Amino acid sequence: MSFYTSLNGMKNAQVDLGVIAHNIANAETTGFKKSRTEFADVVAGSAITNPKMIQGVGSAVESITQNFSVGPIEQTGSALDVSIGGLGFFTTRSGVTGETYFTRNGSFTIDEAGYLTDGSDNRLQGFAVDAAGLPTSTTPGDIMLPATNAAGASFAGVAIGENGNVSASFDDGTTEVIGKISLATFVSPTGLKQVGSSNWQATGLSGSPEYGNPSEGKFGGLFAGSLERSNVDIAEELVALITAQRNFQANAKAIDTASQISQTVINLRT
Repeated sequence: MSFYTSLNGMKNAQVDLGVIAHNIANAETTGFKKSRTEFADVVAGSAITNPKMIQGVGSAVESITQNFSVGPIEQTGSALDVSIGGLGFFTTRSGVTGETYFTRNGSFTIDEAGYLTDGSDNRLQGFAVDAAGLPTSTTPGDIMLPATNAAGASFAGVAIGENGNVSASFDDGTTEVIGKISLATFVSPTGLKQVGSSNWQATGLSGSPEYGNPSEGKFGGLFAGSLERSNVDIAEELVALITAQRNFQANAKAIDTASQISQTVINLRT
């Protein structure tokens, strides 16, 4: 039994090494959130087994848990780079499939149609607003910058406020609030499904998204001209890497020891 117990330990150590390697590989990925491997012991017993005689039979990977702590904020100076100073996720939606994603990566651009999009051409979602910049809806939709204003003046630039207001300026000197970026929160963000490119999707474990306005209630304010870097701490990950390596080596040594004992028993002579 010791062979399989130690083998499970080696497999678990491999999973841990893989998670740590993934964290280190994404140390420079904007909006990335690190993960950690959580283990659970495995015991073998039944209702009639003496509780003092129940034997452990190794360990198993219980979960790979994401850590959504806020990463360092880096100033970029770009008007369309936005970071969240607290709770919340940006919401984006694919213009092709209609799939909804949630992200902390606030690096946006303007596409040929005037939509604010991320690096995968998903459109940033926000609330429609009135002339005073107050939301007129609680359902997020695409944010699109107009090519001209009502007077026919051409689009000249865009600015994003701490409260999420997206203001378009025109070459006649006027400014118009065309939408408000919406933020989403979840009852259990660790239940979100990773889909790559610093994007997540809602699942039954995370619960449905709750939308709100930046800088209101529990939602963090927005900081234009900055991006949230990965929350991976390289020094911490390297220490964890050494620990996982030692764990793997110790389990390998246990298998070697069990093999030597088995060989000794087999070589016994009467």
